[in-house]
Amino acid sequence: MDISHWISHWADWHGTKTAVHFEDRDISYGEMDARVRHLAAMLQSHLGVSKGDRVAHLGYNSPELLELLFACARLGAMLVPLNWRLAPPEHAWILRDCEPKAVLAEADFFEHLNGIDAGLPLVAYGAALDDIWQSYEGLLAATEMVQATGGGGLDDPLTIVYTSGTTGRPKGTLLTQEAIFHNAVNAIAAQDIIADDHILTVLPMFHVGGMNIHTTPAIHAGATVTIQARYDPAATLAALARCKPTIFLTVPAMAMTLTGHPDWAATDLSSLRFVALGSSAVPETILRAFLDRGIAATQIYGLTESAPVAICLPIADAWSKIGSCGKPALHTQARIVDDNGDDVGQGNGGEIVLRGKNLFREYWCNATGTAEAYEGGWFHTGDIGHQDDQGYYYVDERKKDVVISGGENIYPAELENILADCPDLAEAAVVGRPDQRWGEIPVACVVSQPGSDIQGTDIVALFEGRLARYKHPREVIFMDALPRNAMGKVEKFTLRDELANDDG
Repeated sequence: MDISHWISHWADWHGTKTAVHFEDRDISYGEMDARVRHLAAMLQSHLGVSKGDRVAHLGYNSPELLELLFACARLGAMLVPLNWRLAPPEHAWILRDCEPKAVLAEADFFEHLNGIDAGLPLVAYGAALDDIWQSYEGLLAATEMVQATGGGGLDDPLTIVYTSGTTGRPKGTLLTQEAIFHNAVNAIAAQDIIADDHILTVLPMFHVGGMNIHTTPAIHAGATVTIQARYDPAATLAALARCKPTIFLTVPAMAMTLTGHPDWAATDLSSLRFVALGSSAVPETILRAFLDRGIAATQIYGLTESAPVAICLPIADAWSKIGSCGKPALHTQARIVDDNGDDVGQGNGGEIVLRGKNLFREYWCNATGTAEAYEGGWFHTGDIGHQDDQGYYYVDERKKDVVISGGENIYPAELENILADCPDLAEAAVVGRPDQRWGEIPVACVVSQPGSDIQGTDIVALFEGRLARYKHPREVIFMDALPRNAMGKVEKFTLRDELANDDG
């Protein structure tokens, strides 16, 4: 049995109930079941997708993206949701790595993909096409409503989600249907999600946060999901008032734009049972902006590798445990360990490690990276945290170099690889500087070659067209030398401390 059974089950139990609301469309569970079956047949008969194959998607949030996930599940295929914020060279590398059977894309990205020339079948959602592209609607119209053959199961891989890697190359995190199932149960059990709930999804669904913290668990529970194509604070506040959702997920950078918006105070939020926040440490001021309006604001801790729901703060503890990300979810174990892998005990800091059936199976074609991540049989998150005397978890800092800006992971190695090719620079390092709006921003600390007159604007220009704009350094700081330890390694913690303490 594959996870598209969730939709078939609710189509049988309450087929006329709205599963997904998107713009001016309402799609019932009965309609969604038929659409997923039809899409699976189209993928198989026209694009040759079978068990174990990959299908890439490049576009904004939509019902079609959600249906594509479940259609892949029916076939035992894998969805590769592409981050639409990435630059063409980044997408080109991912497509070469995962070798999809086809790429399904929205009109905004036609020129982008045409420039990559990946030699793959390209399928367009509803737009005027050239000879390179096939029409999604046309392919569906040419597909008979027949049962796709082959079939997937819980043990089959379902998604490959690419995240920035510490080497500068993205890592393809492979999640099975079993992981998505146990993630859904984790979310439902931790947050009491029921069929009467209504979810508002605004986080990008190419991330596991947007797809799996509430969206797929809601489908498992038979609830209703309203999907917003892209985040916009005014539109989100309007949707909160108009659609009357009971559950809403955001990240600190988004929450700041919501709570600081002129319409915030006047927006009716009375329908909300709770708001969940994740992706990075959540400032208490943001939590209190919701708590002061009588809305429980809870934190969720997880990563792409945990699908992502791993540690959750119970709704009842929202007011008494401000700052905590809670306790391990139903199907997840967590520990805090020292460098030897031994438990550190309550109140002491150490690395958070995880284990459970919601965890990823492997990094795609990266056995070494997988083995390193699962050292000792536990997934090493790279996050430093502690437990209080009641067993609640707190995230204190990150062991890894990752910069989290506006909910997006930025690995310095990606930027440093580009800086290393600049002949005007003797050395360079990228670290995060605390930022009130974004949480952190990437800062390039550089040492120029003797006699060079390179400017900060020249350095920022190096990234144009090569990395997504959100990854570009927001500041460039020229230094006489980078701090290094006795082994010659750059002391990034020293740079981070200097930037954090720099009032300028």
